[in-house]
Amino acid sequence: MACMLWEDTFYEQGETVASRIASLVPQVDAAVVAEIAVEARERMKLRHVPLLLVREMARYPTHRGLVAETLERVIQRADELAEFVAIYWKDGRCPLSAQVKKGLAAAFPKFDAYALAKYDRAKAVRLRDVLFLSHARPRTEAQAVLWKQLIAGELPVPETWEVRLSAAGSDLEAKREAWVSLLLEKRLGALALLRNLRNLQQAGVRRDLIADALQVMKTDRVLPFRFLAAARQAPDWEPELEQAMFQSVASAARLKGRTVLLVDVSGSMDAALGFRSQMLRMDAACGLAVLLRELADEVAVYTFSSGLVKVPPRRGFALRDAIVNSQPHLGTALGYALERLRERYDRLIVITDEQTADRVPPPAGLGYMINVASYRNGVGYRTWRHIDGFSEAIVEYIRESESVAS
Repeated sequence: MACMLWEDTFYEQGETVASRIASLVPQVDAAVVAEIAVEARERMKLRHVPLLLVREMARYPTHRGLVAETLERVIQRADELAEFVAIYWKDGRCPLSAQVKKGLAAAFPKFDAYALAKYDRAKAVRLRDVLFLSHARPRTEAQAVLWKQLIAGELPVPETWEVRLSAAGSDLEAKREAWVSLLLEKRLGALALLRNLRNLQQAGVRRDLIADALQVMKTDRVLPFRFLAAARQAPDWEPELEQAMFQSVASAARLKGRTVLLVDVSGSMDAALGFRSQMLRMDAACGLAVLLRELADEVAVYTFSSGLVKVPPRRGFALRDAIVNSQPHLGTALGYALERLRERYDRLIVITDEQTADRVPPPAGLGYMINVASYRNGVGYRTWRHIDGFSEAIVEYIRESESVAS
């Protein structure tokens, strides 16, 4: 649920990660694999992992019977139709199985003109290719007309914020007007707004318009590390971002008991989460600390690099600053830090990239080792509960796993 699929890491190549997942599919009951694929897409919001799982299911007679219904369910964006076929052909072009064709044909009618036009990209596999391969049939006359437009390359240009900005070109005044109209029409979602704060600022958009957009945006599905990453790109907006960040976690369920969070601030934590990501491993760590500060009954935060430092009990961006500036970002002595930790706790959460230089002892109680780098080979096995890779659902996982255990 948390791996960086097809991304190389320090210890393991991305292709190996995908191969490891593929090798497990025939070892697991077909219904369970299908459930995992659906959960990965619907709850964890992953896109490529569920497609890979269904592709692997199609290889085995024991699993093929569930391919069509699972594929139809996990395809939730129009471009995933073509991406699935690309994954299917990753090892060489071959005929699509009957179950795959059935699943693609069932998924295709989900998407309207806007979705098809937005995601009909010039790649090795295009949406019209999938339409031909799957033999999908339109359900209405209007859909038949739409699909003919797709085949002919005559879909109307979708009205997206990307298209509107692209139309403005390099004209700064036109670009500013485009941003202003998008804000006034509330056409920017929360993530698009957070990612473009610096662009809005550089385009000269009035501050009050941006502030109003931040105040009214929907934050229920945005976790703290997104706000921290946005603040790193546009630090002038920290007050507004912090207010929105607190709003995003206000209604979340709480973690009972006392939590100690041990955050890795060694030099390797300043690396990006992925090669396409603007977020750092440090953003993920600080975001989790901010979240736990708001959700846990009691929290103590420590950092470790070459030493162990207790962080003052701050909130929000002040907590981020306290973590980042707590000590020099040098080596990784996790074992040293754990041996000197004297806090009582109900759970200990270590967030790290697991590149420690010393032996890691067992926790004094319930301990979670969260590896934001998604490496296969880490540290602190046996009595530690491992979560390899950073996911937005980490806190939910901890809460639910402890609820089941109790």
